[in-house]
Amino acid sequence: MMKMETGRLYLREFRKDDWSAVHKYASQEQASRNQPWGPNTIEETKKFVEEALADTKKTPRTRYIFAIVLKEQAELIGAVEITIKSFANRAGEIGYIINPDHWGKGIATEAASVMIGFGFNELQLHRIYATCAPENEGSRKVLEKLGMHFEGRMRDHILLKEGWRDSNLFSILAGE
Repeated sequence: MMKMETGRLYLREFRKDDWSAVHKYASQEQASRNQPWGPNTIEETKKFVEEALADTKKTPRTRYIFAIVLKEQAELIGAVEITIKSFANRAGEIGYIINPDHWGKGIATEAASVMIGFGFNELQLHRIYATCAPENEGSRKVLEKLGMHFEGRMRDHILLKEGWRDSNLFSILAGE
C-alpha cells in the first residue's frame, strides 16, 4: 500500500472501510456541484471506493488515487489523484476533492502538490494538467498556487445533470 505524507497530511491508498468517511463529503451537494457525479448514494460511494481499490491492481496502472487524511485527527477528509492520460506523451491529469468543512485551509494545495511531485518524479511525466469549472474560484486559486499555467477554456467539456459545462484548463511541465 502506497503512502505519502506532508506536515499535516497522510496520503494513502483507499481501504474498503473508507466508504463511510468518503460519504460524508461525497453525499453533499456543495462538494459535488462541479462534478459529473453526486451527491452520492451510499451504494455509489461504496462503488467509488471499490473502483479505487481495483485501480491498484491494474497493469499497466493508470490511476493513482489517495485518501487525504489529517494526521492529527486521523480523519479522512478528501481524495487526490493523478491519472496517466498518455504513456507515449508522458501526460497526466490531477484532481482533488475536499470535504467542504475543510475548504480554505490549503489542504487541496498541499495534497495536489504531492501528486505533482509524484507524477514528475515517480511516474516520469512531462506534463500534468487539471481542469476546473470557470466559476470555481477556490479550485482556480489552488491550481495557480501549484504553479500551473492557465491555457484556456474548453467549451462544453463535461456533461453534468443540468447540461454541458465549460472547463478552464491549467498545466505544469516537468521543467517548471
